[in-house]
Amino acid sequence: MGVEVSGLFGLILLVLDVLAIVKTVQSNATTGAKVLWIVVILLLPLLGLLLWFLFGPKG
Repeated sequence: MGVEVSGLFGLILLVLDVLAIVKTVQSNATTGAKVLWIVVILLLPLLGLLLWFLFGPKG
């Protein structure tokens, strides 16, 4: 049972990370800020997603 739950969690995390990267690329932030956020999201998937949600570029 644990394998299915962790696999589902991983899939949800992957989808949310991809969504965060797409939203970051579409934002009005500078290119340097976009690259920094994408690197953070890719290197720290869960923590990067949380940080992006709290402090990331809006709009």
